[in-house]
Amino acid sequence: MGGESLQAAGRRSLVDTAIEQLRAQVVGGTWPVGSQIPTEHELAEQLRVGRNTVREAIRVLAHAGMLVSRQGEGTFVRSTSDPAAVLRGVQRSGVRDVLEVRAALEAEAARLAALRHTPEDVRRMRAALAREAEVMAANPERANREATVEHDLEFHTAVVDAAHNPALAEVYRYFGASVRESMTTAFGDHEMPEVDVATHAALVDAIESGDPDRAETACRELLAEPTAAVEQLLAAIAARK
Repeated sequence: MGGESLQAAGRRSLVDTAIEQLRAQVVGGTWPVGSQIPTEHELAEQLRVGRNTVREAIRVLAHAGMLVSRQGEGTFVRSTSDPAAVLRGVQRSGVRDVLEVRAALEAEAARLAALRHTPEDVRRMRAALAREAEVMAANPERANREATVEHDLEFHTAVVDAAHNPALAEVYRYFGASVRESMTTAFGDHEMPEVDVATHAALVDAIESGDPDRAETACRELLAEPTAAVEQLLAAIAARK
């Protein structure tokens, strides 16, 4: 049993190494976007691994969107951008970084939402805000921050979805894990301000009005207080060092 585990680990190590080597060549521009990469046989010789290892590495990079295999034609470069690397960079970002990107994404989403929202979009935003207010009213001592953060994220996701831009929505969801982590970190600290239901409601009103400038302003005002609070906390931490 132990021998089988070692063999599996060795096999995985070979595949991981092949993946990294191929990824480096794609990102480095060895093969331009749209061009065909070498055959499995050629890559196996180049990387000094078996063809099955190469095949599995190509499958992983195809799943990541960097390569695309076409039956009977070969494998081609689809993108030199590695989504996994982008995600790792986001995950390493600090609270300030996350909030700045969040502000940029949501401000544009609010503008688009003012122009494209449907009645159902507005109902969804108001429902999420109502659930958030209920949790806050039931927990005046901030005893259920996790639930508050969850409903707040529902609200902001509803705003982004109201922009009816699939690309923007996907980027926001891709970024969502870090947004949630940032919010959990922030709202878990008693120095952070409570969620201001009034500024959230003002954003919904602005979107419903159909005025994109008003919606963008309302969104930035909503995010200004937590952003300022984070700046104060970071300054306090830096002063203690």
